[in-house]
Amino acid sequence: MKSQKHINFSRRNFLKTSVLASGGMLIGFNFLTACKADAKMPVAIENLNFNDFNAYIKISDEGYVTIFSPNPEIGQGVKTSMPMIIAEELDVEWNKVSVVQGNLDTKNFTRQVAGGSQSIRSSWTVLRQTGATAKQMLINAAALKWNVDATTCKAKKGIITNANGDKLGYGDVVKEAALLEVPENIKLKKTKEFTIIGKDATNVDIDKIITGKPLFGLDYKKDNMMIASVLRPPAFGQKLISFDDSNTKAISGVKEVIQFGDKIAVLASSTWSAMKGKKALQAKWKDKKLESTENHDKILNEILNQKKLKVRREDGNIKKAFATADKVIERTYHAPFLPHNCMEPMNFYANVTDTKVHLVGPIQTPEWTVNRVAKLLQRKVETIQCDMTRMGGGFGRRLYGDFALEAAEISSVAKKPVKVVYSREDDMTAGRYKPSVKYKIAASLKDGKITGYHLKEAAINGNMYGLIPNFFPAGCIPNYKVETSNYKSNITTGAWRAPYTNFLAFAEQSFFDELATELNKDVIELRLELLQKVKNTTDESIEYSGQRMEDAIALVKEKANWGKVPSGVYQGFAAYYSHNTHVAEIADIVLKDGFPEIKKVTVAADCGIVVNPTGAINQIQGGVLDGIGHAMYADFSFKEGKPVHKNFDTYRLIRMQETPKVEVHFVENNLSPSGLGEPGLPPAGGAVANAIYAALGKRLYKQPFINGLKKSNVLG
Repeated sequence: MKSQKHINFSRRNFLKTSVLASGGMLIGFNFLTACKADAKMPVAIENLNFNDFNAYIKISDEGYVTIFSPNPEIGQGVKTSMPMIIAEELDVEWNKVSVVQGNLDTKNFTRQVAGGSQSIRSSWTVLRQTGATAKQMLINAAALKWNVDATTCKAKKGIITNANGDKLGYGDVVKEAALLEVPENIKLKKTKEFTIIGKDATNVDIDKIITGKPLFGLDYKKDNMMIASVLRPPAFGQKLISFDDSNTKAISGVKEVIQFGDKIAVLASSTWSAMKGKKALQAKWKDKKLESTENHDKILNEILNQKKLKVRREDGNIKKAFATADKVIERTYHAPFLPHNCMEPMNFYANVTDTKVHLVGPIQTPEWTVNRVAKLLQRKVETIQCDMTRMGGGFGRRLYGDFALEAAEISSVAKKPVKVVYSREDDMTAGRYKPSVKYKIAASLKDGKITGYHLKEAAINGNMYGLIPNFFPAGCIPNYKVETSNYKSNITTGAWRAPYTNFLAFAEQSFFDELATELNKDVIELRLELLQKVKNTTDESIEYSGQRMEDAIALVKEKANWGKVPSGVYQGFAAYYSHNTHVAEIADIVLKDGFPEIKKVTVAADCGIVVNPTGAINQIQGGVLDGIGHAMYADFSFKEGKPVHKNFDTYRLIRMQETPKVEVHFVENNLSPSGLGEPGLPPAGGAVANAIYAALGKRLYKQPFINGLKKSNVLG
């Protein structure tokens, strides 16, 4: 095992910088000061004359710097970390930078999407080049002003100097610099030269968050704006026949009732009036195909028992491996539907006029949403403006923008500015859910080795996308096969934080834990033994790195004191690669009155260069708690097309007293950054399930775990 370097951030130090850091959000802000040599803080920064240096950067004559963050801010921290990357190469002090959320701009920005933990990874080089190019142009402008060679000039902390000791602030040369030819072959900093990247930075929105200033979609208001509350079919598979709105129109504040498709919108002067008006609607519905979870369970089992499914990957000869095995182990794992439960319910503003469309709100996919609105309204994309607000959670729900299309359609019909606002019940019953899924995994064992591995997936609507069959253990086992099939349902499903891997990781890592027990091997050593097969692989289809996963495993094993904890503490291990990041986790549990209590989760992640340690820790901690909470407690089902749960009074989430300490460590290297918004979640369920087995000797095959623990009378 090669020597291990790591960055160690304790939970205590993290909490000093962000007492609100839970649930996958990061929060904080540093306002700007001057980067002109002798500048002083102005009375009103908004009154300054800023020069548009490029699509990402504005610099005022006084030397103040504004950096635009192009991607949607969903709580993953890109509004902080993306400008940090630009500021690093621009060479200004971070506390001298103001950050502004960019709007949709397909001409100047690329991939303005919040999804797949790809924002930093896909923009890393572009953002660095943006800052470095601007810096060089400022240096060139100063050199012209001094009539010296630009190579004799340097810039640091927003100040340019020459060999004679002369100084100019960025603000002194910004107008001239913006007119210069854009230089090529820009030199980027070496990682050892970083002064911003790798240093803690609180989120740029912290002041507004903690003081309740307008920031989120629900905060957005415009004059003459109507609030729309929408009555949708109460069951998936229902169609609207007719409705009576006489009681609704009698409610004070209600202005108009509009039918669009199978939905009815109540427009009112306030949210309360709109929602009250919706409740007063009397509608008749026609049933078409009403589905129930009980039937889904049977359907998925039938799919798994089919002989032929869609083959996603096949190595070697599975049939032969199983036929010649000393033993074959087969297990089936099941996960329910899950809603997204964003703290901020869905909402969106639209103002559709004869000449243009103005959209504002929390959306993960602004460009896709604008294109669909254009198609819906038969407008040119160029006539649609989309402004992004901060999102109070998304987790994949705000990828789809159905709520934005509703707002646009209602505004178009009403010919008024409209803001659609979901209630919590709307949010939970009219969502796009994580698909219910079953995995059947079988392995053949011979001479103390795993010789074959066969994974079958049966899902409601969606199946695993193409890359996952190339994740671990692909390449580690000679005979390997992954097959999928699905059932087309009228219940809308979609991406849910760490799509597909959120449950697959639990199933896979629980299964390997069981295989290790069967082979009488340490569960970590079995993983390491398998990873040796891909450390020097020439198979380009393998998506993960055996070496990087080994590094993460070695680090978490050391930091969690694997196998060396006090009596009464039981540990469970899981390691998983997703969204280009390798994560290993060890959960510590104790038994309290015979019931497992999760005390601590130790995490080691290899995500390349850590841009913002505070934000990185927050993302891992939030992902782990999210993964534990849903694996342990979350259950969601349908009866005759209707969601059984409508609000948090019956839908179980993890509670504050149930959250464990999450200790985060990062493998240190100089590789380009990868995602962190999702990779911490997938291994969490497996680590907890394996720790429960260590404590109780009980294997868990179905989420939520709480149901299996009740059935085993652990709760008495």
